[in-house]
Amino acid sequence: MKKVMVFVALAALASAPVLAADGAKLYSEKTCNACHGADGKKPIMPNYPKIAGQNAAYAEQQMKDIKSGARNNGQTAAMKGVMHLVNDAEIKAIAEFVATLKP
Repeated sequence: MKKVMVFVALAALASAPVLAADGAKLYSEKTCNACHGADGKKPIMPNYPKIAGQNAAYAEQQMKDIKSGARNNGQTAAMKGVMHLVNDAEIKAIAEFVATLKP
């Protein structure tokens, strides 16, 4: 039984999505910083949200909703154009990174 538990734990680690530590790299690579600022609190437009410290689950859902089209208001147009660049694991990592930023 102990071997099975170890195997399950190792399998979970091996199949885990992109680690949150990669979120910082993805935030830059996927151009999030271009609009929201390197620190998530200096957006280039006054109507773009400051996202530093945002709840990770909320940020993740918003990004998924924008990508799928479930969220489609005036503020989503800019993000809709880049959301095809990220998969669900990357979205989660970015959301977890944003949550660690000091507001």
